[in-house]
This record gives sequence, structure tokens and C-alpha cells, in this order.
Amino acid sequence: MAAVAAQADTLNKLGVQILSVSTDSRFTHKIWQEEELTKMLPGGFPYPMLSDQGGRIGTIYGVYEEAAGVDFRGRFIIDPDGKIQAMEILTPEVGREVKELIRQVQAYQHVRATGEVTPAGWTPGKTTLKPGPALVGKVWEVWKPGA
Repeated sequence: MAAVAAQADTLNKLGVQILSVSTDSRFTHKIWQEEELTKMLPGGFPYPMLSDQGGRIGTIYGVYEEAAGVDFRGRFIIDPDGKIQAMEILTPEVGREVKELIRQVQAYQHVRATGEVTPAGWTPGKTTLKPGPALVGKVWEVWKPGA
């Protein structure tokens, strides 16, 4: 969460709305914000922290572990129409990469704005593809891995 907060300016410029959801109580969130997050970054985590006690939200998104009573760590990119475009679920031992979140948001925004598609590893300014019959069997002519 601190890594996401450190990229707040970039995420805000992209128009991304961040929500943190966990099975912890709002009181636990408050203590965590005051005792941990504000010590990592000035102002702490600048986004809403929602309590999912009982796991109703986590169940809907498929991340609630009923036996343990916790939500697994997950990241969901939801488009302006409310459709999940991407999701990543990780065990607590492995941290997520915020740069990849930002890259994916940029790619989804580009696709939405242009109708083009973005190949693996795409970043703004790199080659995009225009889907259609003319591209069939010719992707290799316009894109190669690492290009």
C-alpha cells in the first residue's frame, strides 16, 4: 500500500480511483495508518481503506479465504463501465509491482481511446496493433518481443 501511495500523483493524473479493502476493522486501519503508513510516507495512504469484515466483498471478487477469515491480496483494474479488465492475486509473501499497475492502466486507457491493441510489454510510445483481417498472419511484420 505504501508503494501505491508513493505513486499517488501518477495514479491521480491517470484518473485512477484507488480503494483498499481488507477484513481488518476500520479501527485497525486507523492504527495501521497512524503507526505504519504515515511513517513510510508523509500523509500515509491517501485513499479510502474499506473494512470487509465477514468477507462479502472478497467473496464477490474470489479472494476471501473463509477458513482463515481474510481476503487474499489482490489488485483489480475496473474500467469506467464497471467491468474487470485485469486482476492479480498474490500470496502475502510476494509484493506487487506498482509500475506494472501503472503500465496496465495506461494500456487499457490507450485501447479504450483508440481501439488499437497493445502487445506484451507495451509502454506509451511503443508499437500498437490495429486489429482486423489485414493483421492476420502479419503481426511479425510490425511487432517483435522486446521491440
